[in-house]
Amino acid sequence: MSVCDYPLSLFFPFMRGKAGVACVRRQDWLTVLTVCLALSCSLAGTVDAQQSAGLRHVAVITPAFRADSDEAQAFREGLRAAGYVEGRDLSIDWWHGQGRYDGVPDAVARAVQNKVDVIVVESTVAAVEVHRATQSIPVVMAFVGDPVGAGLVESLARPGRNVTGVTNMAAELAPKRLQLVKEVVPSAKRIGVLWNPETPFHSKALAQMKSAAPRLHVELVPAPVTKVDQLGPAFSALSRSKVDAVLALGDPVIGSNGTAIVQLAAKARLPLAVDFKQAASGALIAYWIQSTDLFRRAAGYVDKILKGASPATLPVEQPTKFELVVNLKVAKALGLTIPESVLLQANEVIR
Repeated sequence: MSVCDYPLSLFFPFMRGKAGVACVRRQDWLTVLTVCLALSCSLAGTVDAQQSAGLRHVAVITPAFRADSDEAQAFREGLRAAGYVEGRDLSIDWWHGQGRYDGVPDAVARAVQNKVDVIVVESTVAAVEVHRATQSIPVVMAFVGDPVGAGLVESLARPGRNVTGVTNMAAELAPKRLQLVKEVVPSAKRIGVLWNPETPFHSKALAQMKSAAPRLHVELVPAPVTKVDQLGPAFSALSRSKVDAVLALGDPVIGSNGTAIVQLAAKARLPLAVDFKQAASGALIAYWIQSTDLFRRAAGYVDKILKGASPATLPVEQPTKFELVVNLKVAKALGLTIPESVLLQANEVIR
């Protein structure tokens, strides 16, 4: 070959057709290839560094819902719908407390120390802990009861602080659940209530049910539960109190132990009403807010905040999707007849 053995356009196609293009001699082509490979690696490293620098970090702190739960899937679906790709646009650090509150402070401290862009919280306990720890990092509530009463926001319409998101209105819906219990067990005079004094909105829910009790001609018998090993003694105490039914208020401790609660209620032959789906298949009735919907909507808040919106001006949203499950198998075992009015309200009837 001539002294111009290899045109430079062989290595750089964009130079084809250009006059006076440089040539490479045969003995130099390996050097050119080496330079090209080095340049390629350098450019790739630059792109990776730019992507890493642009990665946003989201911490999710949830005592109740695992990283592989339906709620977690709904949250990720909401982010994907907004155009985010996990690992490319953002990273998610999902902390699950195994149905306990005692690890929440450490999880919050780690998120604040890591200076994440947004902290997403489930449960009022986690939300309050985060709010105490930081007033600068935006906080999105995914499943929190009574954010105004807990001092998390100034009002639902205008939070005014670094906290916003969706509330599950669990306290406000408590009288509705009590009414449903009375409808399915019309002879009930004394109704036991499983509740957790360490869950802030439970006190308000209990107070609201006590206000509604005289109108429904029932008496409430509260049974406090702060850990799983107290469930058995609580049911024993309710049995001794001769309650006619039990209403379990959900939270990470009670809601995460739905199977145990169902078994204890069955053993005591007590009609059970719950406000969480984990026990829906074994309770007489279950009436809850769709938690997956709230987590999906929480992802929308994360999107707005990452795009520059201030949580102080983003109104807190309330739930719009509810589910009522009625279990005719349990009703039959207890010798109860579910009124047609309740069956017509049900989203699902287990036969």
